[in-house]
Amino acid sequence: MNSRLKHIISKLPFRRLPKHQQNATVHNTIPVTQKEGLRWHVLLMPMVFIPLVSYWLVGPAYFSDGKIFLQASLLNYFLTGCCVLTLDTLTQKVIRQYPGLDQSAARAGRTFLVFFLVTPSYLVVGIFIYSYFHLFGFQHTPGLTTRILLYNVGFNILSVGIDETVYSLRKWRENALEREELEKVTLQSQYESLKHQVNPHFLFNSLNSLSSLIADEPQQAEHFVDEMAKVYRYLLQTNNGQEGNGELTTLATELDFIESYFHLLKTRYRAGIELQIEIDKEYMTYRLPPLALQMLVENAVKHNVISNRKPLLLELFIQQDQAATNLLIRNNLQRKIGATIHLPDSNRDTSNGVGLTNITAKYRLLNRNKAGAGKPGITEPAILCDDHYFTVVLPLFLP
Repeated sequence: MNSRLKHIISKLPFRRLPKHQQNATVHNTIPVTQKEGLRWHVLLMPMVFIPLVSYWLVGPAYFSDGKIFLQASLLNYFLTGCCVLTLDTLTQKVIRQYPGLDQSAARAGRTFLVFFLVTPSYLVVGIFIYSYFHLFGFQHTPGLTTRILLYNVGFNILSVGIDETVYSLRKWRENALEREELEKVTLQSQYESLKHQVNPHFLFNSLNSLSSLIADEPQQAEHFVDEMAKVYRYLLQTNNGQEGNGELTTLATELDFIESYFHLLKTRYRAGIELQIEIDKEYMTYRLPPLALQMLVENAVKHNVISNRKPLLLELFIQQDQAATNLLIRNNLQRKIGATIHLPDSNRDTSNGVGLTNITAKYRLLNRNKAGAGKPGITEPAILCDDHYFTVVLPLFLP
């Protein structure tokens, strides 16, 4: 019996964690967003362009006569304010359409086109007002409009250049922070999965089930070990492979893993737990964060009563609509006494919401990374809870 047990356990891919990982402390993180819309032309226009144009329109009296200086400045600041608001509205639309660092050329070109069309229009309106009402003794001279418009072109090039440089630097820094946040969230996921590898309760329960099978059902014991090996092998691959670096995995891969994981649960709880997967093959290439399903299944097992009289039913199925393809993970609600459900945004530091919080944070960062690359994102996970069912909606990424 002992030799058989040693042979079976030797098939499991256990490994000892490095000391620095054993002592690591990992904190959940929330992505940081920065306000868009800081425009350098808001500073350049009042300080440089307005005094210069006012001097060309009014002449030396602009600086020598305090009354003329005040009145002309107020008028020009009003026109400039309208111009700045128009520029900011249009340039924000350009940024939303071309947000990525790899779209700098398209974004800068369209931003310059906005400047080239808007600022001359306001300049022509201003010159018309001065000329029509003969403000401050203004007299239109040949070449004045051309000279002002030529200087405006130079100002536009300078303003767009500074603005694009500032935006690109801020975007680069923001992307770097997002990568760092994603690494932290990934490390949190690795840490949680590694804890399960050495969790004495999980290991004890699995080995206890294995011991019973060896005595009574040797063939079932072999099958149990095969499934247990698959579980631990996937955990190791997730921690060391691409999935451990924040990449997505296919739904087919996750379902294969969850079936092996569920086999361990089924062996322990017998008729007290059931799993129903109703997903067509066409969705198997869709993608999601690795270990997301395991976290949700574990959450359901942890916080619900499991018994032969009241089995816990886990259901996985697809919900398709025009906006997104969602994977729904639902369980019948039969909470343990004293158990509460904490949503991902809960401020309380309890283990109940760690998995849900971790999954939500991953989706947020993955969406922000896609937005930074100019790609469409998807909605974040949602939680639906009533008196009978607890459901988590996981949006799936396209293949």
